[in-house]
Amino acid sequence: MADIVIMKEIHGRNEEYAESNRRKLSEDHVLMVNIMGAPGAGKTTFLKALCGELKKRGIISGVIEGDLYSTIDTDSFINEGYRSLQINTEGECHIDANVVRQGYDRLGITDGVVFIENVGNLICPAEFDLGEGLRIITASTPEGDDKPYKYVPMYSYVDAVVLTKCDLKEAVGFDTEYFTKGLRALNDAPVYETYVKGDNVSGIGEVADLIEKKYKEI
Repeated sequence: MADIVIMKEIHGRNEEYAESNRRKLSEDHVLMVNIMGAPGAGKTTFLKALCGELKKRGIISGVIEGDLYSTIDTDSFINEGYRSLQINTEGECHIDANVVRQGYDRLGITDGVVFIENVGNLICPAEFDLGEGLRIITASTPEGDDKPYKYVPMYSYVDAVVLTKCDLKEAVGFDTEYFTKGLRALNDAPVYETYVKGDNVSGIGEVADLIEKKYKEI
């Protein structure tokens, strides 16, 4: 059964907690990766494929799941053999550095990668430093190619962009050039095109290369 942390927000001290998290992660030789995106962007499916690829490379990974309620995604990771812990925000649209630290301490991973699957939202998570070493946004092609123009803080904030469900690009009329132009007005973050359809997977290895590189730099 999933371990659950209930979030009670403490205002004004987030940066202090984030700095403390950075020190702890460095001591533990852990890369923490903040995965953000809209509801339905494919964060969980992408993460499962990515954790599987890292496992093949001998890199331990675990997941802290952020949701308003439920343990659905956490349970699915546990069932596949990954360490996972649930943070329930009970209505808040983001998670903060303090509750991430509580979850991290319970997860018990050292010398590996810890992913935070943030609450599905393209606004609030960009406002909260968690002490993470890498920030990734997942953007699905069915969401549309105009998101960097509409959600400027989020797309300014991230270190990498993962386009998900790219097998649907033609069907939904996703314009990669238009999307990239909007992103480049804000950020020079790399863009990775991916899709996961059962055993048919594309682009995950390239994202794993980025994660592995950042992990080895700690």
